[in-house]
Parts: sequence; C-alpha cells; structure tokens
Amino acid sequence: MKLIKLDAIDSTNDFLKALANDSTVENYTVVTAENQSKGKGQMGSTWDSEIGKNLIMSILIKNILLDISQIYNLNIAISLSVITALENIGVPALTIKWPNDIMSDNKKIGGILIENSIKTNGEIISVVGLGLNVNQINFENLPKASSLAVIMHMDLDKEQLLFKIVEEMKLQIFKLQNHQSQDLWQQYNNSLFKKGIPMPFENPKGEKFMGIIQHVNDFGRLQILLEDDSIASFDIKEIQMLY
Repeated sequence: MKLIKLDAIDSTNDFLKALANDSTVENYTVVTAENQSKGKGQMGSTWDSEIGKNLIMSILIKNILLDISQIYNLNIAISLSVITALENIGVPALTIKWPNDIMSDNKKIGGILIENSIKTNGEIISVVGLGLNVNQINFENLPKASSLAVIMHMDLDKEQLLFKIVEEMKLQIFKLQNHQSQDLWQQYNNSLFKKGIPMPFENPKGEKFMGIIQHVNDFGRLQILLEDDSIASFDIKEIQMLY
C-alpha cells in the first residue's frame, strides 16, 4: 500500500482521481490530508472537518469491478469495512445510515463517497473517499455529529486507524472477488440504521410520512414499508429520515 500524506488539499478524492490517470499508480494507493478545503459528501453536499483532528482519506481501487452493475457491491463492502474496523477497536452501536453514513447510536461519525470512472478499455476505477471524525470534540451547530474521541473518551492514533480500515477493505473486497457478495448484502442490510423501526421521513417537496426501512435493493435503492402496507423505493436524495 502506498501512502501519500498531504498537509492541505482542496479534495483528496480529486487529487487521487488526477493521480489515477497514470496507469502505473498501484491499487490501494491512499491519500490523506490534515486539512481539506472542499470536502465532498453525497450528491454535492460538503464535509467539514477540524484541521488535524480527523481521518480524511481517499483510496484507489481498480481491477476489482468487472461490470458497472457491481458498483453498489463495492459500496457495501467499503461501508462494512469501516464499521468492522471500528467494532474491532471497541466503538459501540455501529450502524450504516443509507447509503453510507457511519453512525454510532444516533450520531454520525463518518461518511463515505465513492466516485467511479470507466476507461475507454472498459476498466472501472473507483476512488473511495472517507471522512471519519476521530479526535475532534467540538461539534457546535452539529447536534447529530460526534467522534471516536467523544464516544470512547480517549484520543486515537489516526494512522493506525487508517491501516486497520484499509486492511479490512482488502478483506471485504476479497470476499467480493470470491463470490461472497450475498453474505455482504445480508450483513449490510442487517446493519442499516433504524431498520425495522417506524420512523418519520420527508420527501423533496417537504411532505412528511411514516415508514419502516425494510432493506436496500440490488440497485442501491432504499425500500420502505408505508402506512398503507405498500413498499416504496427511493434513490439518494429522494428521501430524508427525520431522527
């Protein structure tokens, strides 16, 4: 694994995407930064982080996906990698808030953004961005956010944590390559935040309704049981959970 450490960058994902244009860049190359000025979340949202306190990383994954239809398989493998690595160091009550926010109890401690590109030869290159709140303790105006330091009452070594997460990613991706995606899907669905619990939701029109999360389907869409006993399917940004 090649590790590139940066003091400051606009976006580790953008930096690594540019680097990935060089075909000699090795698989699982990791870029980290102490400060990221233009951190990105899902669908253009931003990711803010206190300088030097958190784990900001992007990792290059190539020669893994053989077909564009497998992209969500990678998403679940990466999400499971993070929560498994965190479980192994004693972080409690970990779940995945669809599609890939990392939660401890009701607090968000991390987020994942995977950006995929398809080369003219059909090769799929993925850049996985992870922002994980590690040693930050001030979350003023962010009532739903927390960090490992707040939860575990101790500071953690960010680099050791990085290596643990990357090793777990390799293990989960190995399972994908060995046709164990069904097992990963089951683990992912079992790990969904608020699964099986009646929860209020809101759509982009501001309309509120109650529903119960059932699972995520093969296309990455959230399946929710509505009050009329029908199942509705939602894509990213088509629904917001109110919790």
